[in-house]
Amino acid sequence: MKKLHLANVAVATAMALIAFQSGTAQAAVKVETVNYKQGDQALEGWLVYDDAKQGKRPGVVVFPAWYGPSDDEKHRAEMLAKLGYVAFVADVYGKGIRPNNPKDAGAESGKYMKDRPLLTKRAEAAFDQLRKNPMVNTAKLAAIGYCFGGAGALDLARSGAPLEAIVTFHGTLTSPTPGDDKNIKGRVLALHGADDPLVGPQAQDAFKKEMSEAKVDWELILYSGAVHSFTQKDAGNDPSKGAAYNEKADKRSWAEMTRLFKETL
Repeated sequence: MKKLHLANVAVATAMALIAFQSGTAQAAVKVETVNYKQGDQALEGWLVYDDAKQGKRPGVVVFPAWYGPSDDEKHRAEMLAKLGYVAFVADVYGKGIRPNNPKDAGAESGKYMKDRPLLTKRAEAAFDQLRKNPMVNTAKLAAIGYCFGGAGALDLARSGAPLEAIVTFHGTLTSPTPGDDKNIKGRVLALHGADDPLVGPQAQDAFKKEMSEAKVDWELILYSGAVHSFTQKDAGNDPSKGAAYNEKADKRSWAEMTRLFKETL
């Protein structure tokens, strides 16, 4: 009888282990396409989360660079999900509007840089999608943006959105209406290439002045040897072109973002 009892225990233990391993294997980061609108404009973003997590968790809206939602932003959202956040990749341009070359991307992003109220509306539409999700803790929200997306993240904060943290990576920093900076509620972290020729020292100084005058809790971190697009591998590796990937700056800037999130979220 004792041997039979031990055998039964062994079988039960093995079955429990198999069930646990099976559940672990099935748990994964999920990417869901989300159709939503801003006014009459159809938009298409991605909701990204780890389905192994339980309960509410902080939410982060991700604003893409000038090509619009791409595999790069999806990858960043997956990285955020693995850290325990719910991420939503915003669509500023509209469903199906996905430039595939610098000329078209510049023209499309330029529309919103010239019409910042419209950019803010698109940013707010994405933010609303994130915070209405039942998985999201609406008391702990953040926004990040890359290049053109930096303007989206900052303009969302300037609208008075309840964000605990706002992070830009080689982003557009300044606003045509700097008085709106007084509406920023959370901490601002700008991660920037020290040799960025597109958003250079003049823009950086203007950003510092705007933020300081609005009494925002802000940081600007510069990475030596880094130019524009330093987090984007498809930017190539030639800094002389003004935009290039920089592995050290990429890793260090992500670490700074996670540090801020740990402090605020």
